[in-house]
Amino acid sequence: MARGGWLTYLRPEAGQEISETFRLIVAAVSGAALSLSYSGLYLSIYSWVCVGILLLSLFGVRPHVAFGCGFLHGLLFVLTALPWIATVLAVHGGISPAGGWGLLLLIAAVWGILTGAFAWSAHRLSRQSIDVACIGAPFLWVTFEFARAHLPEIGFPWNLLGYPASANLGLAQLTTITGIYGLSFLSAGFNALLTWTGVSNALTPRARMTCAAAATAMLLSAVLVGPRLVPQPQAHHFARAVQLNFPEVDSYPTDWFQVHAADLDEIVRLSLAPAAEKPDLLVWPEAPAPFSYQHAQFAKIAATLAIRFGHPFLAGAVEWKPPIDTSDAAPRGGLLPYNSALLFDAQGRRVFVYDKIHLVPFGEYEPFPLIHRVVASVSGQVGGFYKGNKYVVGQLPGGNRFGVFICYEAIFPGEVRRFAANGAQVFINISNDGWFGRSAAAEQHLRMARVRAVENRRWLVRSTNNGFTVSVDPYGRFFEPIPPDTRTAADLPYDFRTDETIYTRFGDWFAWLCVLVSVILVAATFRKAK
Repeated sequence: MARGGWLTYLRPEAGQEISETFRLIVAAVSGAALSLSYSGLYLSIYSWVCVGILLLSLFGVRPHVAFGCGFLHGLLFVLTALPWIATVLAVHGGISPAGGWGLLLLIAAVWGILTGAFAWSAHRLSRQSIDVACIGAPFLWVTFEFARAHLPEIGFPWNLLGYPASANLGLAQLTTITGIYGLSFLSAGFNALLTWTGVSNALTPRARMTCAAAATAMLLSAVLVGPRLVPQPQAHHFARAVQLNFPEVDSYPTDWFQVHAADLDEIVRLSLAPAAEKPDLLVWPEAPAPFSYQHAQFAKIAATLAIRFGHPFLAGAVEWKPPIDTSDAAPRGGLLPYNSALLFDAQGRRVFVYDKIHLVPFGEYEPFPLIHRVVASVSGQVGGFYKGNKYVVGQLPGGNRFGVFICYEAIFPGEVRRFAANGAQVFINISNDGWFGRSAAAEQHLRMARVRAVENRRWLVRSTNNGFTVSVDPYGRFFEPIPPDTRTAADLPYDFRTDETIYTRFGDWFAWLCVLVSVILVAATFRKAK
């Protein structure tokens, strides 16, 4: 075989042109295949090759075709990895199944535009040099993932490319330096390296195979040996996490507490059941019921339970209070609802409140009035909560400090790190994932929350309404997972840490570095074009 790369056979001038339609199909299929790393058997192999296939499909084509390849890759990925969004909107959002899929298509289109921008940028670099394009690809990929996380009002860093790699205990430790974006860079870089070995004109076939084999061997070594080198920390505390397993409903009758008296009695028994581990913290999940401190019955239950338990009790509840932000207009009674976490001490006093800051767009709040009018025309069940504005940490007996984040907030690494930066020595994540049903979303959510523990070297106690309730050690190991869709309790190990990782201290420095490099690389192509 003559010296040259596979790209020679993809270019029109090679004589056997591969049609642009075929390239678009390949890009779309690679996006759908990538979703297999985020559902089912969670086969991470796809995250190491599918972006490389996308790159192969876009080299040597016209710019708008390259954008189309990226757009279809992103579009198909969302439709196959996140179909639960349509189901949740239809079942719990009060809109038709067709409306749910329509909104999912809008989300997929935004995702596709960002992936298309990545493909266009990589293609532009390739017109200068294939080598530069492959070197720049991981920087570009992280840049557009970072952009997706920071879209105004609707940022959505769900299923980043690095999450499949984080399932490996050894590779996950990189996040203490770079955050999850470092693993996205590693995955995208390996994809680009494989592509480079296939399209390089500077290497012989044997040299290309040697490069690919060497990179694969290094990666496999890290995957196989790395986990054995990860320390095993000891936990000296246990938290009683109760999985309430209440069904998801759109409204609650005024006599809810009377109707569910037997359920509440069972939950109290689970909370107070004797155990050899002697738990010193009780945790209930994000409110899956009409729990509010302003409701006399819940306030009495919470205070009494904390006293009987003899240790702090943390629970999710709706807080009604005057506006935190002066820009929020309070209606009639002057009180607004906040999705909150409340801590009661052993004397039954409420001693800490955290108000959720990053609300779920369209589910918990209305991000854009214009879009809201469109959504509200097909559903009246949109929005309602107001945002908190402080990453406060609470104090437990002995002076140890904790940070609690609620549900959706677990997918935002730059926000969770603020709790550790503010002094939190342990993380608590309360969530109500019952809205996801039996889809892949609940497990995807868990896998993302796990990485927050590793990034900041903190134990994570996670309590959910119906799964997955679990604790995670500072290196990413799971402990005592409760089976989903069951009402039970588990004593989850945890401890307090004061480590300050590079990521905790400096945040998304690596992602910003990728943005800077990407801007320089792409800007240089315009300068050369002149």
